Amino acid sequence: MNEKQVAEKFQSGIDCSQVVLEYFAKDSDISTEDAQKLASFFGGGMGEAETCGAVVGGLMALGLKHGHSESNMEQKETMVQKRAQFFEELKKRHSSSRCAELLGHDISKPEEFQKVLDEGLLFNFCPKLVMDVIEIVEEIEGQ
Repeated sequence: MNEKQVAEKFQSGIDCSQVVLEYFAKDSDISTEDAQKLASFFGGGMGEAETCGAVVGGLMALGLKHGHSESNMEQKETMVQKRAQFFEELKKRHSSSRCAELLGHDISKPEEFQKVLDEGLLFNFCPKLVMDVIEIVEEIEGQ
């Protein structure tokens, strides 16, 4: 996957969280469709310009491999470490994990979303951010 392909997904209506989780679903028992459905509510900072959907997608992807559940509570410490590592790496590349801060606009407001479109951020900045998240998750999973 590359930035151009991410932008094409955006143009077709798929959001950042969906792109990230879909990318990693291929290595799990989750179908592309289920990954897109699961992540669909998180794009655009959950529609509130809060935590970036790509970030949420990255954390969900890490959870597929490193998450804990009632059947493997011993995994919780590893999950906490992987989450901390994710945010540490993200902060090296971006100043925030909040959509509004990353874009400089609150996209939950139509006039602000229009500015994001007018400034080309949705199809230039956001695909780069998605690729950064994918790279960070791949680096963490490769360890």
